[in-house]
Amino acid sequence: MADTYSFDVVSDFDRQELVNAVDQVRREVSQRYDLKDSKTEIELEEASLTITTASDMTLDAVVDVLRQKATKRNLSLKIFDLQTPEPVGGNRVKQVVKLRKGLSQELAKKLSKLVRDNVKKVTVAIQGESLRVTGKSKDDLQQVIGLLKAEDLEVPLQFENYR
Repeated sequence: MADTYSFDVVSDFDRQELVNAVDQVRREVSQRYDLKDSKTEIELEEASLTITTASDMTLDAVVDVLRQKATKRNLSLKIFDLQTPEPVGGNRVKQVVKLRKGLSQELAKKLSKLVRDNVKKVTVAIQGESLRVTGKSKDDLQQVIGLLKAEDLEVPLQFENYR
């Protein structure tokens, strides 16, 4: 039996599920009666998603479809950081949706302080874009997981590498 247990707290998403969700959105936009003639373009880049369409109304509809498809594919809606829509030439509108991945230094420090203040028997180490939580008892680690799940954050959290 191990004398210490640990796990990692990360913020990540399944890239392939996002690609599948975007493909489904493209398919629905090309087939839906109200969106068919809007000449909507959805470009998926490494860290963002760009939606270009005919008007604000169709942009809202496309973003709504994106949220529905992402939810059906078990992607958290917290990964989408919607930027303000900006007009593009030819009466078109463009919106950039940044994809949140990894814990920022500020958020990692905030989570580390939260865990240290509430659960005294564990140690927390910031490792790049993740947190390593170590403790002598599995019950303490479960208490930390419950604490972090109860916290309302702007990024989705996953718990990995249970040891």
